[in-house]
Amino acid sequence: MDLHIIEERILFLSPFVKEVVVVIHDGYPFALIYPDFEALKTAHIINIESEIRWYAVELYNMEVKESQKVRGYKIYLEPLPKTKSKEFDIAVIKEQINNNKESNTTIEEEPDSDLYKALKSYIFALSGTTVLPSSHIELDLGLDSLNYVELFIFIEKSFGVYIDEVIFSKIMTVQALYEYVRQHQRHFNPTKIKWKTILDEHISQKLIYSPFIIFAYKILLWPLFKLYFRFEIKGQEHIPSSSCIIAPSHQSMIDGFLMVASLPYNILKQSFFLAFKGVFGTTLINPFAKYGQTILIDSNHNLKNSMQRTALPLKAGKNVVIFPEGARTRDRKLLEFRPFFAMLSKTYKVPIVPVVIDGSFEALRAGMLFPRPKKIRITFLKPINSDELSYDEITVLVKEAIESEIKRNPISL
Repeated sequence: MDLHIIEERILFLSPFVKEVVVVIHDGYPFALIYPDFEALKTAHIINIESEIRWYAVELYNMEVKESQKVRGYKIYLEPLPKTKSKEFDIAVIKEQINNNKESNTTIEEEPDSDLYKALKSYIFALSGTTVLPSSHIELDLGLDSLNYVELFIFIEKSFGVYIDEVIFSKIMTVQALYEYVRQHQRHFNPTKIKWKTILDEHISQKLIYSPFIIFAYKILLWPLFKLYFRFEIKGQEHIPSSSCIIAPSHQSMIDGFLMVASLPYNILKQSFFLAFKGVFGTTLINPFAKYGQTILIDSNHNLKNSMQRTALPLKAGKNVVIFPEGARTRDRKLLEFRPFFAMLSKTYKVPIVPVVIDGSFEALRAGMLFPRPKKIRITFLKPINSDELSYDEITVLVKEAIESEIKRNPISL
């Protein structure tokens, strides 16, 4: 296997990869990646790990057979180690692959100010890990979109400093964030943030109800799926008549359409679907999304407004369909579940209906252009109530429910 070909292909696929070295680790290719942080800043991308994973590593993986796929990667904050002759130091790089733990003995000089202490304390509460001035807020501390909105609003309410994704994309270390807030600070009043207060703010956008159009989609899709995929639906009796969050697993690009076909019409006409603008906001697809009760979001821009728009159906006593993984699986295994749906459930005190979509991976896995006639089954599971649970506990329960059902009743393909 020529590892340099893999490196060249990843560099070609993503304008946000500056350096990449691929080595064999545990029998498979493993990539060490140094992003082009200046290009990321210019594009205002703040979810760097997701950008590198899905639009560099996984785009490459979609093109090749199993033995050539990159099975793991590590993102560097500094240029990759080099020898005196300016070549990549493969020996040092291989030593560092397994060295993913932070050093707890690291000592850095920190600003001696109440502002810095307040910022550090809040970021620690979000991340639960050691916070240093040099810490990259995403890549070192693991903050995600949900955390970003909380952090932005905390800074605005506590210090009178407005910050958004464009500003944040240029200052993604703790030290740089502190310096920006210090320079623009108007007051000092550390304030507790409540999600319900954030989500209940008035916004100009309204829900677009399209019951007849979405019914037409269902009438068209149901017989087509039944004939072509031997489409099977189970557990519809578990969907409550009251407002809820419907949380399916995500195996392919057709999963949203499968959900439209599987929901009873009395539920479907009260349901809105969360989707990424980058996929469903194109000129061709956007009209179908707009009049298909779809809420488009962008994970790098206007996050607060995206979350507020997603809450609109729940505030109106309706349902929202959210894929907790946020992306399609590339190997049939469930991806990490993101906690946004758990926050919405707890904030609005609505149950979550876990849903197993099984067989769509074989029918139309990532990289395929046309679906194959494989059997697809959708199973609605018993609702999960979030009243006394944390976001993490809710997320784990929903994922475990879906995993258990997949193991208990594997689909016969």
